[in-house]
Amino acid sequence: MLSGAEAVLALRAGGTALIVEVRHPTPRVLHWGADLGDPTEAHGDDLRLTAEPAILNNSPDEPRVLSVWPSEYDGWSGTAAQSGNAAGYATTPRPLLESHHIDVPDDGVGGRIEFGFVDRVTAIRSSLVYELDRFGVLAVRMSIERDAALHPSTGSAPYTLDGLLALMPVPERATELLDFTGKWCRERAPQRTPFGFGTHARATRRGKPGHDSPYLLVAGTPSFGFGHGEVWAMHLAWSGEQRYLAERLPEGAGAFSAVIGAGECLRSGEVLLADGDRYEAPTVLFIWSDAGTDGLADRLHRRLRSRPNHPSTPRPLVLNTWEAVYFDHDLDRLTQLVKRAAEVGVERIVLDDGWFHRRRQADAGLGDWFVDRDVWPDGLGPFVEVVRSHGMQFGLWFEPEMVNLDSELAERHPDWILGPSAGLGPSSRQQYVLDIARPEAYGYLLTRIDALVREHSIDYLKWDHNRDLIEAVSREASGDRPGVRRQTLALYRLLDELRERHPGLEIETCSGGGGRVDLGILDRTDRVWASDCNDPVERVQIERWTRALVPPELIGSHLGSARAHTTSRTTDLSFRLVASLTAHPGIEQDLTAASDSELAAIAAWSRLYREIRPLLHTGRVVNADLADDATALYGTVARDGSRAVFTWVRFQSSAAGQSGRVRFPGLDRTARYRVAIREELGAASRHQGRDPEWVARAAEHPIELSGAVLAGAGVPMPTLNPQQAMLIDIERIP
Repeated sequence: MLSGAEAVLALRAGGTALIVEVRHPTPRVLHWGADLGDPTEAHGDDLRLTAEPAILNNSPDEPRVLSVWPSEYDGWSGTAAQSGNAAGYATTPRPLLESHHIDVPDDGVGGRIEFGFVDRVTAIRSSLVYELDRFGVLAVRMSIERDAALHPSTGSAPYTLDGLLALMPVPERATELLDFTGKWCRERAPQRTPFGFGTHARATRRGKPGHDSPYLLVAGTPSFGFGHGEVWAMHLAWSGEQRYLAERLPEGAGAFSAVIGAGECLRSGEVLLADGDRYEAPTVLFIWSDAGTDGLADRLHRRLRSRPNHPSTPRPLVLNTWEAVYFDHDLDRLTQLVKRAAEVGVERIVLDDGWFHRRRQADAGLGDWFVDRDVWPDGLGPFVEVVRSHGMQFGLWFEPEMVNLDSELAERHPDWILGPSAGLGPSSRQQYVLDIARPEAYGYLLTRIDALVREHSIDYLKWDHNRDLIEAVSREASGDRPGVRRQTLALYRLLDELRERHPGLEIETCSGGGGRVDLGILDRTDRVWASDCNDPVERVQIERWTRALVPPELIGSHLGSARAHTTSRTTDLSFRLVASLTAHPGIEQDLTAASDSELAAIAAWSRLYREIRPLLHTGRVVNADLADDATALYGTVARDGSRAVFTWVRFQSSAAGQSGRVRFPGLDRTARYRVAIREELGAASRHQGRDPEWVARAAEHPIELSGAVLAGAGVPMPTLNPQQAMLIDIERIP
C-alpha cells in the first residue's frame, strides 16, 4: 500500500505496534510497545496531540523532538543517529523527509515502512526502513549514499562516517538496564544497572562481538525478570565491532524518557564515502515484551525458526574429537573412538584441530589447509570411510581467518597478514589474522575449503576464530587502512559462497567458544559453540542466557570429562549428562577410556535425547524466577502445551534448608498433568533426609498434578547437593 497524505503510519503484529507520524522535516515515533489497536481510530490523533512535550526553562524555543533520525537540529542533545565530516566540514546532519512508503500484508500482520531523506548539508541521501515481522520483532535498517550534487563544495571531499545508529525511544517506566559481559569460558554474564541519567555505552573493539559482547541490551520496568515485567530490548545482528547505548537526558527524549540504540563501531577513517558510495548499516532488532525476558526470547526464537534456511532435520548427536585426542591424530585410535561413539548412538563425528600440514601443536600450521601426510599418509579418506561405515556424518575443523607465522602460507605471503606496515604487533595464541578481504587470500581459502568439502562430501564444518583483532589494518599501496568492516563482510561472502556451492553443508560458528554469537553470523551458520567451557556448572549459566537470543537447537552443548578441561572442576556424570541435554548435545569425552557403566549411562542419555529433541527444538523456552540464585529451574514447553521438560539445578549450597513452593512457568493452570522424575541418567544427590512426597512418588512412577498447583501455587522442590541436576518430564492429560 502506497501512502500519500496519511499523517500516522502503523505496523502491528504479535501484540506489538510501531506507530510513526509522518511530519516535516523528519518523522517521529509516536509509540513502540503494546498494540493499542487501530490507529486510524481516535487514539491516532490522541498520540499526535500528546507527542508534544513542554518547553523547559533554558531550552530551545520550540519543543524538543526525538525524530526517527535524531540530530541536533531537532534539539536532541544526546547521541546523534549520524556523525561524521567532510574534511572537517559538514558536521551537522540535517536530513529532510523526501519520500515515505508503507507496505502492509493483506492480513494486516506486520509490514514495512520506508523513509527517504535528502541532506544538503552533508550531501547525503539516506534511507530508514522499519520492518515488523509477524512475531513482533522490529528490524531497523539504515543506509546513506553520498550525492555530491546536493552540496558541490562539501560534496567534493569524501565523507568520513564516524557512526550510524538506529535509535528507539523508551518510556519513563523503563528504569533498569540489563546487558552482558564476560570472558573466555564465562560468556554472557548478566549485569544489571539502574537506568540513570547520562549514557550507558558499550563498545566492542575486538574485530568481533567478543566474549564480553553486550549481546542483548534490555530496558525494563523495576525488577523485571524471566517471566514478568515490561521490557524493551535490542540486538545488533553484526559479527564485527559493535556499539550499544542506553541514554537518558534530564529533558527527556521528546515525549519519551530515554532511548536505546545500536550500530557498528567504526574505526576512524574506516568508511570514506566519495560521490556515489553507499554504506549500509547492520540490522538492529528491537523487541518488546510484557512477559519479561522469556517473552523476548520467544519472539526471537519464533523469528529464527521461521527462516527458510533454519535447520529442519533432527539435530544429530555429535562427537567432537578435541578433548578426546587433542593433537594426537592416529587412525587406529580414532577408529576405536568412532566405534565407541556408534555404540552409544552418536550420529556425527567432527575431526577437530590437528589434521593439516605441520599441525602438531598450537604454534604452527594455521593457514596450510592441506592434509598432513606424515600423520595421514593415505589422506583423510580412510577415516571418513570408517565414520560413514558406522552410519554417521563427517565434519571437519577449520580456522580459516587465522595464520601462524610458522606456516608455508605466512612464509610465502607475509603481506596477506592483517597488520600495519610498520611491523606486526604481538601474537595471540601464537597466531595472527589473515586479511581475507584481500582477493588473493579470499580466493585461496575458498579454493582449499571447497576442495576438501568436495573430496570428502563433508557434511559439517566447525569454523573457529580464536583471537581478537588488534591493529586490524590492511596494507595497501597508499597506506594502511582500517580493515575490520571489510574483514567481516569478506567472512560473510565466504560463508555465503560455500553454502551456495554446497547447499547441504552445515557450519558451526566458534570463536574461542562464544566470542562471535550474533544473528548476523547465524544467518550463515547452523550452530553456535556457546563456550569452550564444558564444565557444566559454568555452562548451565552460559547457555541459560545464550537462549535469551538463540533457540536451543542452534546451541552446541557437549558432555566433557569428569575433570573439566577448562576449570579442573570435577562433577558427576549424571550432572554432566543432564546439563548438556537441553540444547544440541554432543560429546567431547574420550569414550575409549570410559567404563562400561559410563557407556551405558551415555547410551541412555543418547536415547533420551532422541526421544525429547522434537520438543526441545521446537518448544518455548521458559525460566522460573527464583529468590535463590544458587538454584535454577528452566524448561521447554511444547507449542501446543502437550508436554514440557524441566531441569532443576543446584549450583551451590544456600542459607535456606529447602526451597518452598516453586512454580513451573509456561504450563496451563486449567489443565491436568502427568509428572515423572526421569532418573535413567542417574539420580541427583540430595542434601536432605527425604524428598518431598510428590517427588518421591514421581521418581517411582508418573503421578498426576493439576496445572493450578504446578503453575499457580507451586510445589516444594528437593534440596539437591551442589552441582546436581534433576530432569522433570510433564505431559498434559487429554
